[in-house]
Amino acid sequence: MNKKIIIIGATSGIGREVANIYIAQGWKVGVAGRRAHELETLRQTSPSQVFTQVLDVTNEDAPQKLQALIEQVGGMDIFLLSSGIGKQNYNLQTEVELATAATNVEGFIRMTNAAYHYFEQQGHGHLAVISSIAGTKGLGAAAAYSATKRFQSTYMEALEQLARMNKLNISFTDIRPGFVATPLLKDDSYPMLMKATNVAKQIVRAISKKKRIAIIDWKYKILVSFWQLIPKWIWLRLPVKK
Repeated sequence: MNKKIIIIGATSGIGREVANIYIAQGWKVGVAGRRAHELETLRQTSPSQVFTQVLDVTNEDAPQKLQALIEQVGGMDIFLLSSGIGKQNYNLQTEVELATAATNVEGFIRMTNAAYHYFEQQGHGHLAVISSIAGTKGLGAAAAYSATKRFQSTYMEALEQLARMNKLNISFTDIRPGFVATPLLKDDSYPMLMKATNVAKQIVRAISKKKRIAIIDWKYKILVSFWQLIPKWIWLRLPVKK
């Protein structure tokens, strides 16, 4: 029997590359996102394996649309949330911050809750999300993005504790990539950009091993370790610029 994965945010970037890998491995893959044309293009690569659903995580009907996609696929073994937005916001434009929070916090809660409850009813499952190393410290250049990514990691920890309290057989994976060359970052400049195809391979590997936290890649593991050692008073004085 084919294993089944649902990927939210699969129309481009990391989510799209991860979907391609699971398709190649023979999984039944449910993909969701806002762009119907991109979803259909992906479905055409393997019509018997790929199922699609137009879905916006900021809309209240997103959980119902997720359920409809699960029914198309015939179930869900793994849920991967890859949708997220963020950008550098040196001028602290409020509309940018609020839009980031709407997707990365409100949308994140909406979709992870829906997946959690599905696995709760099913009796087992694997809930994975793509957060970011940006959640390690507050980044003045991208305040809402770094703060919402910290929120996501903390929320995953809370869900894991809740699952253990309720003796549920749910695995959790928090994937924290460094900066990846995707459309999300096309308007800003970032150091040490990684290729989405390489990142996707490491994500699939981390999920298959049921890693609780996966920092991608080795260079960013070193960077994060260094960041964590920096005292707060020094961090606040670092001149983070483009």
